[in-house]
Amino acid sequence: MFDADDFIEDMIVQMRDQIPGRAIIACSGGVDSVVAMVLVSRAIGDRLLAVYVDTGLMRKGETDEVRGMLAELGVNHRVIDASDMFFAALAGVIDPEVKRKRIGEAFIRTFESTAREFEADHLIQGTIAPDWIESGDEFRETIKSHHNVGGLPEDMELTLVEPLRDLYKDEVRAVARHLGVPVSERQPFPGPALAIRVIGEVVPEKVSIVRDACAIVEAELELAAERGVMVRPWQYFAVLLNTQSVGVQGDRRAYGYTVAVRAVDSVDAMTATYSHVPYDILDRISLRITSEMNDQVNRVVYDITSKPPATIEWE
Repeated sequence: MFDADDFIEDMIVQMRDQIPGRAIIACSGGVDSVVAMVLVSRAIGDRLLAVYVDTGLMRKGETDEVRGMLAELGVNHRVIDASDMFFAALAGVIDPEVKRKRIGEAFIRTFESTAREFEADHLIQGTIAPDWIESGDEFRETIKSHHNVGGLPEDMELTLVEPLRDLYKDEVRAVARHLGVPVSERQPFPGPALAIRVIGEVVPEKVSIVRDACAIVEAELELAAERGVMVRPWQYFAVLLNTQSVGVQGDRRAYGYTVAVRAVDSVDAMTATYSHVPYDILDRISLRITSEMNDQVNRVVYDITSKPPATIEWE
């Protein structure tokens, strides 16, 4: 059985031995990267710099929330706005695998530049077991290339360190609770962020639409859970499809996008079942999206596919 205390103790010793100099850590604010950050910070102290990259693909208010959390945790940190770089890298890209690789490379180039300034030669990532399992290797099929595994460029300058590589999500959460990490129960959010919740080419207008839709889905499901109407799903979000359909707004024709709502229950991210969200909650989500975003979205659907055969994210 997994013992979080033993893992923490052993990993701090390993990190001290493995990182003789300075290091930076890719910190998204999610449970994986924050746990890795706290572990390595306990091992090497001020020789660690946490780097949060605002890709322009983040959820509403996310950058400010992460900045505040990093300050509260008292770790060396830097927030970098690289949104122009990421949108340029994604211009014209439709294939999800290409998206992930472009995003992975853009992250690494940003980290390399920061590492030179900080005089660091190691890059810490919060990679966990499902990331490299799904990314495939010579023994496994590639399900999808996670940006922090299959999306890494071959000519990367930094030495990669992944303290959580052999853990699954439930084990990471157990470590987070032992460490007192404030985001231990935070729902997963993919490294490529909203780029893989926009089906097709990623442009600022579409990211803005899915950002607003995601905020509505999160707010309504969290409110329903607080009221005791349902249990909060393991992960929940919106996806913007790349097709438009005919609808009606008042007495006029509307031609708008379709938003798919996705909510799943899981333990380790390797398998998942779709959440049985009450119809009145789905109705509330649909009404809010189509009324608050009526110039852009005129149709909302609910994804009732489990993993497998689907993956949790659409791309």
